[in-house]
Order: sequence, then C-alpha cells, then structure tokens
Amino acid sequence: MTTRTVPTTAAVAPGPPPGPARVRRRGGVGTVVRHVLAVVVAVAFLAPLLWTVRVSLSTPADVYQFPPRLFGDWDFSHYPRAWQARPWLRYFGNTVFIAGCVVALTITTSLMAGFAFALMKFRGRGILFGLCMAVMMVPQTVLLIPNFVIAQTLNLYDTYLIQILPWAASVFGIFLMRQFFVTLPRELFEAAELDGAGTWRMLFLVAAPLARPPMVLVALNSFMGSWNSFVWPYLMTRRDEIRPIEVGLQTFYGAEGTDWNGLTAAITFTTIPVIVIFLFLQRYFVHGAYGVEGGVRG
Repeated sequence: MTTRTVPTTAAVAPGPPPGPARVRRRGGVGTVVRHVLAVVVAVAFLAPLLWTVRVSLSTPADVYQFPPRLFGDWDFSHYPRAWQARPWLRYFGNTVFIAGCVVALTITTSLMAGFAFALMKFRGRGILFGLCMAVMMVPQTVLLIPNFVIAQTLNLYDTYLIQILPWAASVFGIFLMRQFFVTLPRELFEAAELDGAGTWRMLFLVAAPLARPPMVLVALNSFMGSWNSFVWPYLMTRRDEIRPIEVGLQTFYGAEGTDWNGLTAAITFTTIPVIVIFLFLQRYFVHGAYGVEGGVRG
C-alpha cells in the first residue's frame, strides 16, 4: 500500500500594506516642507524689524558700512537721545485716540451702509453703490489740495476732527460688509420681520452679531491705516499737541541727511507697544477674522 503525499506550500505571513506607509512618508515630507516654509516666511517678516533694532544700537560709522556687520559695537545712547527729541507720549496718546475714533466710526458706517446696499430696496441703490466703488479708483493724492481748501473753509485745519472725519467711512468696509450680508439667507430676516422686528432691530440684533468676522477685518484695516498715516496729518496739522507718531518720526529727516540711529531707535520704541498688544490679542484677531460665528439653526 502506497501513500501519496500532497505537497504543502509554506504559509507566508502577510506584509504591511504599502499604501499607508507611503502615505506616512509623504505626510512626513509635507510636514517638513511646511515647517521650512513657515520658518522662511517668519524670517522674511522679522528681518526688517531685527535690522531696525540692530541699526538703532550701531555706531554712526557702522550704519554705512558695507557689507553690513550683524554683530559689532553696541551703542544704547541713541534711545535716550531719540526719546528726548519729541514728546512721544503725547504722540502715542494722539495716535491711539485718533485710531480708536476712526475704527469706531468706520465699523458703524460700514455696517449700516453694507446692510442698506445688501438687504434694503430703494430707488437708485445700484447707482449709489457703483458711485461708492468708483471712489476707490481716485488716487488720494489728487484730492489733497481740494481737501485742504475744504478744511480751511470749515475751520477744521489743525484739529483732531480733520484727522478723523475724512476716514470715518471706508469704501472697502462698505463693500466687504455688503458682500457678507448678500450671502446671508433671506429667511433669517423674514422670520425676524414676522416677529415684529424693524429695520434697526434687524440690523443690530440679527445682522451685526453675524457680521463679527468682517467687522474685525474692517477694524484691523482701519486701525492700521490710521496708525500708519503720515501725509494727511503732516499736511493738515502743525501743532505737536495733536500730531500722531508717524509725523513725529520725520524729525530725524533733515537737510543735512537722515539720522538713521535716532530714527531706528524711535521706530523701535514706538513699535514695541503695538507688537505687545498684538501678541496679547492675536487669538481674538485670528478667531474673529477666520472663525465664522453664528448661523441658522434648523
């Protein structure tokens, strides 16, 4: 009697699927690339600030040296000299006051005008909105002389009002708010109207809470524009008691040249408060700019 043996194949342990490992490798490479790009962008944005601080601590001879020296002698005497050159505390207070008023007025006018152009029906709405957008096409330098004459006629020259009122409305803010309100469902306002809400209640109790993200963007844009304004307050004011920081910085420009050490020192100690404020409030800025709060619940 013979027995037939059946050949058996050795069991092969299944290996790890190639797909997930390849995905992990690609994910790791992508993370490294993103981090490298983030570092490069951060260095590109921080380099001017770091170089400003370096020049403020350099000797006058090192400012014009080429190639520039990243490390050298440190001279801290430029900071007290620059601080004593102008009433910086007064400038800083004026800048905060002017920027705060401009932001408050800009948000109010942008909210109201955007709501009207988006949701209210009235004759000539499209024409008026087109005229508002046309203002963006006019260079501000063309209007300097007419605005100067108007300020002199209305006795607004050399006052706080002339630094606030011309920027109380923003075409960009009106456009942004109008585009945001257009995207909101009409049923939301129809329901509020059925509940007896009037136009003002719908604006401030329904539309305004939903419009917090674009309102933050409008506020940031208005604040930075007012804080960095130089030409307008320089032409429309002559007293240091009402002038902002940017006008005070022109002290270091003269016929004999530019005092780079004093200018960079003044830029440094006038910029540090803004940086500190942003570091404390950055999460509110980011959350307000990119996080849409509110909505319609069914």
